[in-house]
Amino acid sequence: MVGDHTITGDSALAQRSPKNGLSCKMVLQAVGKVLRKGKGKPNGKKPTPEEKKLYLEPEYTKVRVVDFELKELVVLPREIDLNEWLASNTTTFFNLINLQYSTISEFCTGDTCPAMTACNTTYYWYDEKGKKTKCTAPQYVDFVMSSVQKLVTDEDIFPTKYGKEFPNTFDTLVKKICRYLFHVLAHIYWSHYKETVAMDLHGHLNTLYTHFIVFIREFNLMDPKETSIMDDLTEALCTPLPPQPQNHVTER
Repeated sequence: MVGDHTITGDSALAQRSPKNGLSCKMVLQAVGKVLRKGKGKPNGKKPTPEEKKLYLEPEYTKVRVVDFELKELVVLPREIDLNEWLASNTTTFFNLINLQYSTISEFCTGDTCPAMTACNTTYYWYDEKGKKTKCTAPQYVDFVMSSVQKLVTDEDIFPTKYGKEFPNTFDTLVKKICRYLFHVLAHIYWSHYKETVAMDLHGHLNTLYTHFIVFIREFNLMDPKETSIMDDLTEALCTPLPPQPQNHVTER
């Protein structure tokens, strides 16, 4: 049984009351607050993805919004049920990744992104009947967000009422959601990183991506082959930052 959630619109999506530690809650709330304020227009038009990956430049990979070990935020607390923990975190990542995408959504159009791509990979959408469809990136993301929203607000899948059990297929559904969310993050990095930097939101994107990767690794929610297209970024972001020099002031 997990906390109540409310749908208030396309961007303000399902909010669950996770039983996370205070530090995790504070980080996620801070990221969300800044993202809501950062939906400004960067200068220039949407560039085509360059071969040189801007998001791997050290001046950008070192930018984060937290300076502590994210691993500590994803470890299952002893007093919390595993499914409860997966539900709370999955819903929170869904909300934040949807919010992160909304900051660049006006630059992600059928003209600028005629396919849902990341690196050398094109993602196709499969409907409930298994029909494969090639669609534009904004169409794909809309399918993802609509599909995931439907899942996380389904009382039979993400129960909020006391005494209601999680379905036997819950683990499989969480893995499906995480796979979709990873596709969205990968596309943002590959096709919209310059806009993200222009809005000074790359630190929040880096932190969100790192937190998400640490989470899915902790609970084996994605096959490493599925995330391998972003291994270079993962390695860069998951490597601890060197300690920053301290400024010591001596009073005279």
